[in-house]
Amino acid sequence: MRPEAIAILSSVFWALDSVLVRLGARSSNVVAAAFLSYSVAALSFWTYVILYLPWDLLRSPATIYFVLSGCLQPLLARILFYMGITRMGVARAAPLRGVEPLLALILAVSFLHEQPNSYVYLGTALIVVSVWLVTSREATESRWKLWHIVFPLAAALFGAVSQNLRRGGLLILSHPVFGAAIGSSTSLMLFSVFLAATGRIHLIRMDKKSFPFFGGAALVSMVAQFLNFAALNSAEVSVTTPLVNTTPLFSVLFSAIFLRDLEKVTFRVICGAALMVSGAIIIASR
Repeated sequence: MRPEAIAILSSVFWALDSVLVRLGARSSNVVAAAFLSYSVAALSFWTYVILYLPWDLLRSPATIYFVLSGCLQPLLARILFYMGITRMGVARAAPLRGVEPLLALILAVSFLHEQPNSYVYLGTALIVVSVWLVTSREATESRWKLWHIVFPLAAALFGAVSQNLRRGGLLILSHPVFGAAIGSSTSLMLFSVFLAATGRIHLIRMDKKSFPFFGGAALVSMVAQFLNFAALNSAEVSVTTPLVNTTPLFSVLFSAIFLRDLEKVTFRVICGAALMVSGAIIIASR
């Protein structure tokens, strides 16, 4: 399968993850969702590594790239994004998270020496307009505050840095599952230490009503994360990251179908998501 197709498929799974977390968050908190997600991913990836890959991979210089990536994503990026979707809703937080391709491209040019052309500037303009559309509230919308955009935008920044670190590691060691195992287990360990140190370990408990949604989200995000690593293993950051971030298109679609009682998807939000995806595709076609 072509890396472009893998990247888009990853975006579909990330969008489904967002919707499942939103549904589960009605009776539990996002901390429980994140902890379960990290645990399922780490267990699954390490099972594969133990059974099929040599242990001497741990001595590769790529390991430090994957560890640093795991400190940012999924740990900080996903927590911040989950906080964003519970405050703003999937249909708004997801498009804002979509500025990640622009940030990732800037970092890729600076550190991985990728060379963009004029298509990148057009894509960037569309992304800027889409952010304005999503963050400009209608008068009837007052349940979220402007400062809440910090959560998805910070998630985008950490995600962009993480994508470049992943690509850097995969250029050294071409084993996507190993990279995903290191990254997810790093996030799980740091997250567990933080919860224990701050006396918040009890937050990982979830309501029985939320378990089907959070459990499904954990499985879906695990697949999405693997597909992300697989795409980065075969193509540049400037190609894969914009395509992975077509997630807003699917997020808005899934929100309109599954979250009718929780969210209002306006024409402005739909236009913003469409422009975001258009910008991402133009950047990818450079």
